[in-house]
Amino acid sequence: MKVFMIGEAANHKNKLAALLKTPCDIIALPREAAYASEYDQRIGRDDVIISLRFSRKDEAAPAFRLLHVPGAGLDGIDIPSLPVECEVCNVFEHEIPIAEFVMAAMLQWEIRLDALRQSFGSDTWSDTYRARVPHGEIHGKTLAIIGFGRIGRTIAQRARAFGVRVVAVDQYAANTEGLADVVLTPDRLPEALAAADFLVISCPLTDQTRGLIGDAELQAMKPSSVLINVSRAPIADEAALFDALSRRVISGAFLDVWYGYPTGADDRVLPSRFRFDDLPNAFCTPHSSAWTDALPGRRYAFIAANIDRLRSGEPRLNVVRAAMPNNREKTSIQGATVP
Repeated sequence: MKVFMIGEAANHKNKLAALLKTPCDIIALPREAAYASEYDQRIGRDDVIISLRFSRKDEAAPAFRLLHVPGAGLDGIDIPSLPVECEVCNVFEHEIPIAEFVMAAMLQWEIRLDALRQSFGSDTWSDTYRARVPHGEIHGKTLAIIGFGRIGRTIAQRARAFGVRVVAVDQYAANTEGLADVVLTPDRLPEALAAADFLVISCPLTDQTRGLIGDAELQAMKPSSVLINVSRAPIADEAALFDALSRRVISGAFLDVWYGYPTGADDRVLPSRFRFDDLPNAFCTPHSSAWTDALPGRRYAFIAANIDRLRSGEPRLNVVRAAMPNNREKTSIQGATVP
């Protein structure tokens, strides 16, 4: 069995090798291998590919055994282009840092710790102290979370510890284990928008969620409200969001996900058609909410365990598309829900 690690995944080749219980030939491939067929002749029927993206538009993909996405989102995977005998798994573990990022964003918005630090100086201390301006607090605020899977629930758990009221918007989140004060189905999204001091987007990008937050939805929010997107940028309409921030329809936004991404090693793309980074009320970060030093260790431990399961004939975890039998072992779906 060979394991091909494409693009960013290849940076963790040594980590995966150390975690695997059974030896495999681990091969690094460039980002372009996710889209181009020039490396396909090296891939065999029993092999594994680890990649955030995979697509074959004009020609058939090679037959291989397992595509393991080293993240939760599947919008970079063209499922129909995969061979029928290929099983697809994903991995989570990012809910912890993303929840911390969201809490940091909310606290930053209310406390403005950087501005407080900049206002302090030994020479101006007396006047600064006498002229102190009160800052906000997140206690008592309402946080609406669109998508109440692993990420949404982990955010809610931390927010409730700060005394924040949580409104969950999710089709399938009837049982929130006490993590939400209110649970609304998607058709009641306007109620959540009207109540939200902070709105977090943590649902997957699908045909149903693309453009979910558009002009009407932004108009329905409070002028003082803040949007935090840690899922996929196109869930919020690009032009509508820029316009709402420019005209202060909403007070601000923390944007960690974008509308354009580089796909090759040397290409240059813009994150958006609009200069969000020029807006003083937009906090723009480079898709780093989950990008911590601890995350790869957790993720590749899970991936290594799944590859070991494949070698031993055990069912994999987090199967999001089962392989067609095709005279192979039958697979079972466990933990297939994507937040």
